Amino acid sequence: MLNIADALHTWCLESRPFALATVVQVTGSAPLPVGTSLAVNADGHAIGGVSGGCVEGAVYELCRQVVDEGDAPVRTRFGYSDDDAFAVGLTCGGELDILVQQVDPKPQLPVTRALLWATTGNPTAVAQVVDGPPELLGRTLSVSGDGTSYDGSLGSEGQDRAVAAQAHAHLAAGRTGLVDIGGDSDTCPERLSLLMHVNAPRPRMLIFGAVDFAAALSQAGAFLGYRVTVCDARPVFATAARFPHADEVVTDWPHRYLGTASVDSRTAICVLTHDVKFDIPLLTRALTLPVAYVGAMGSRRTHRERLQLLRTAGVSEKHLARLRSPIGLDLGARTPEETAVSITAEIIAQARQGSGTPLTWSEGPIHRPHPVPASTHH
Repeated sequence: MLNIADALHTWCLESRPFALATVVQVTGSAPLPVGTSLAVNADGHAIGGVSGGCVEGAVYELCRQVVDEGDAPVRTRFGYSDDDAFAVGLTCGGELDILVQQVDPKPQLPVTRALLWATTGNPTAVAQVVDGPPELLGRTLSVSGDGTSYDGSLGSEGQDRAVAAQAHAHLAAGRTGLVDIGGDSDTCPERLSLLMHVNAPRPRMLIFGAVDFAAALSQAGAFLGYRVTVCDARPVFATAARFPHADEVVTDWPHRYLGTASVDSRTAICVLTHDVKFDIPLLTRALTLPVAYVGAMGSRRTHRERLQLLRTAGVSEKHLARLRSPIGLDLGARTPEETAVSITAEIIAQARQGSGTPLTWSEGPIHRPHPVPASTHH
């Protein structure tokens, strides 16, 4: 639902009831991930989407029925139709489970307050019951960014605390995903399946080296939704005018800046400096950080020499194994723009556990599920 939070919050402010359809489970290949929503208000206006077009019409009609008649939440499945290519179904071969529920836009309701949190830019996780007792289906509980408070209730205090902990774990990882909890007397007497919607700050891409390749990479990173920082110790090159797509341009020694920068498990660090006086102290620090990706530009010869210098600097083999160098996937890239695609392709492949090989040469599902954040199951 958070993919259309701005529009939904506007409907809430205008006191417009609406039906919310959310992708709560994906099997096989499907166009859009879990957590994606389509909403339809009482006037028949629709925002968002759940399938990229395959079953949009059928879901729209179901939303109209729910919002017009005030029906209880309903969960339904759409899958591939072999008999009729034009029938309601996913021609990509996957299956979608959709939860449709009516939302009353009263300001005191947890879902309305959750949408407000999300639209004001606050990190927010919303736990939505997508399977369980009928009286709990569609109910939400929201968690603030620091995890110290939550809003809403799913029943018992122990149950709420357990769900809040799971939601905060997903918020820390910056990932929307499904969680099953319950079945024990101490926390949740009833087993629940919850969809954790996450509105997290943009992940960071730290680019070191104010070169032409960095200009192209900062544009590609911004396109992918990263908050991009370009850092270089040379003020003549590290200027905002040279990097209009970067969120910030920093003039500082790379290793010194990295020592104060805020990073997390989604951060990508790209070292394009081509200079050992910058590379070695920077990579010595970067390879020990709990980030998603560390890549360094250079030839294979440069890479071998760099590894030896890093070993001399005391970097362990375990940490050296994390280094992606030469940086990027083998796309035959030559220009800065092509190289930026090569680098971001490798970042995506590592984050999504992709192989980097052409889909033509592989079999099985195209889309892989997100890795489950630590401590999300009881």
